[in-house]
Amino acid sequence: MTAGSRRHAFVETTLGELLLVADGEALAGLYFPKHWHPPKEADIGERVEENADPLIAEAARQVREYLAGSRRDFDVPVSTHGDEFSERVWALLRQIPYGQTTTYGALAERLGGKRLAQRVGQAVGHNPVSIVIPCHRVVGADGSLTGFAGGLARKRALLELEEPAEVRAGRLF
Repeated sequence: MTAGSRRHAFVETTLGELLLVADGEALAGLYFPKHWHPPKEADIGERVEENADPLIAEAARQVREYLAGSRRDFDVPVSTHGDEFSERVWALLRQIPYGQTTTYGALAERLGGKRLAQRVGQAVGHNPVSIVIPCHRVVGADGSLTGFAGGLARKRALLELEEPAEVRAGRLF
């Protein structure tokens, strides 16, 4: 495989079979089954087996460790190729600490004002590397779970996985 070559694999996880897309030496996509904004077939390259591709195998290992609760951060290289605004939003998503959430409005404020909240929401929804770039940590202004390209049940599962033990212990259900 040459540098810059796109390829993909489907990997089994506790959240279902995920589509991982690699571009050269970086992870360029991580998509859920029935993802709201899946990549075009022409953009995912050839299909490879997970263990035959070192980058995809490493990304899959890190995602599985995260889902098992034994990893909090990812160090697999990522390449997103978004427009300038989206890249700024995705950079902010990477800064949200494990176990914490923020709102679309708070992100919009950091980028120039509340009027940008809808654009922020669009960029969050088009995050090509779900989980690794933690878009699941963005919630509605009232703390409600709002749109998630992988579905609200998966968003809830990811947030519960990251929930601090003291918060979990204080819940009634």
